[in-house]
Amino acid sequence: MPDADSAKRPKEFYEDVPMETPGFFLKGSGALGWGMKNRLARIFSPESGRTVMMAIDHGYFQGPTTGLERIDLSIVPLMPYADALMLTRGILRTTVPPSLTKPIVMRASGGPSILKELSNEELAVDIEDAIRMNVAAVTCQVFIGGEHETQTVHNMTRLVDMGTRYGIPTLAVTAVGREIARDARYLRLACRICAELGANFVKTYYCPEGFGTVTASCPVPIVMAGGKKMPEPDALEMAYNAVQQGAAGVDMGRNIFQSEDPEAMIQAVRKVVHENMKPQEAYELYQTLKHEKS
Repeated sequence: MPDADSAKRPKEFYEDVPMETPGFFLKGSGALGWGMKNRLARIFSPESGRTVMMAIDHGYFQGPTTGLERIDLSIVPLMPYADALMLTRGILRTTVPPSLTKPIVMRASGGPSILKELSNEELAVDIEDAIRMNVAAVTCQVFIGGEHETQTVHNMTRLVDMGTRYGIPTLAVTAVGREIARDARYLRLACRICAELGANFVKTYYCPEGFGTVTASCPVPIVMAGGKKMPEPDALEMAYNAVQQGAAGVDMGRNIFQSEDPEAMIQAVRKVVHENMKPQEAYELYQTLKHEKS
């Protein structure tokens, strides 16, 4: 990937120096208004500074994903274990019990299906509907390097403007196309662009080499995307590595709801994220919970 920065000296990210945010516990959020801070404090634990979000919005572009065929049966029982839920307004209205008090991060972009070019998204939710549904944040995809990159960046900035008007934070999701490597260099670029243009927090992928530089160079919290389904020990290790390298939590979907025991898995992920439990211990907890149920 080309680099416009021609400076000869190496970049210094000061990964071991935490960014100070006077007035609030969450990185880069000290200057926000009360409503913004309150909503972010519902998504992120004030005690740990982290979150376990559960992403179940896959159907907005790929239909009834495995594990999400019947959200009322497979996902609603898991909702009490999540700190926040990332979903669409259609699922929120039709399937989520109104008695649930978990914060909602609502998908606000859409357009193409998996049969088309995914970066050709537009905003698909009015901010007034987000207010009516009492959401804690709104979110959209940003395809840095994609065919419709500028369009998706403008989607995000419009969402930021609308959300700021009403005290609703914006989550930018860095969407990576098949042709782009998910390395630290790319992720630093994508996350920084989103933060510079106003996103209040960013969801991005984990990379084994240099992920700490991604979180250090982004002035707002980064939440790690779970990505494709992997074996439970690997998913727990990835979550552990991400938070130890500066992520403010995870937003997992398939690695929870496609697990052999989703309820045990989300509880193990919570231990990793909020209590720094080592991956092997968390996997042992997962197995114990799974066997107790059987």
